[in-house]
Amino acid sequence: MLGEGIPESRSAYGTELRQRREAAGLTQEALSQRAIMSRTHIAHIEAGRRKPSLDDARRLDQVLNTGGFFERFLPTLDDRSLPNYFALAAELEKRATMIREYASSLVPGLLQTEAYARAVFRAYYPPRSAEAYDKVVGTRMERARMLQAPTTPVMWDLLDEAVLRRPIGGPATMAEQLRHIAQLGESERIRVHVIPFGVGAYPLLEGPVMLMSFDDAPPVAYAEGLKTGHVIDFPAAVQQCLLNYELALSDALSHRDSLALIRSVAEEYEHVA
Repeated sequence: MLGEGIPESRSAYGTELRQRREAAGLTQEALSQRAIMSRTHIAHIEAGRRKPSLDDARRLDQVLNTGGFFERFLPTLDDRSLPNYFALAAELEKRATMIREYASSLVPGLLQTEAYARAVFRAYYPPRSAEAYDKVVGTRMERARMLQAPTTPVMWDLLDEAVLRRPIGGPATMAEQLRHIAQLGESERIRVHVIPFGVGAYPLLEGPVMLMSFDDAPPVAYAEGLKTGHVIDFPAAVQQCLLNYELALSDALSHRDSLALIRSVAEEYEHVA
């Protein structure tokens, strides 16, 4: 369980270190000897109680042969409004030059309007206080500010038609949300492709995935399920995610036809509202 006062990204970083240490077959004591760090210090990092220094991260990368992973993704977030499992992905998201995202049922977080995000969070259990809702919604809106930059990151959004048809928050909220996506697409800030219901089965149906590319690091994937998520950086696994994404994309509508469908569904919601 995450300790009181421990930043989410620091806890996620510690979990990543523990998993990679164990995968290398090393105890904390063995790692401490090879990395010239105390075992207690490593234990504190893994528990999220202590933030590693740059030198710590470089030594860990060298011993665990992680290609600079721990140096590049030193935890910087101190915001507890992000779930623990998403904290590392949020760090990566900010550094990505290209994001390719697939959503099966909900509008991706970076594209959500405030009203839509609030409706999504209010469906979660257990209920939260008004202040807690304000905080998590505010964090999501802050994440979305990266799309105010004119070109970076390049963003492709692959949406199942169910994303458009599920009336989150009611007709007025959905109309506003879809108009927002259409505006981003029309301004060429994002590329959006919808997979229509008529396609039937296609790769990626098992759940949402985000593929992130960087100028100075290998690509990674982030897959998410109910109350869980994990960053994937093993090259073969990332390549498999990318292949499935490209196969699913080949079944989707073109950017222009997708925007036309999004506008049409928005008009349907407006008519109802």
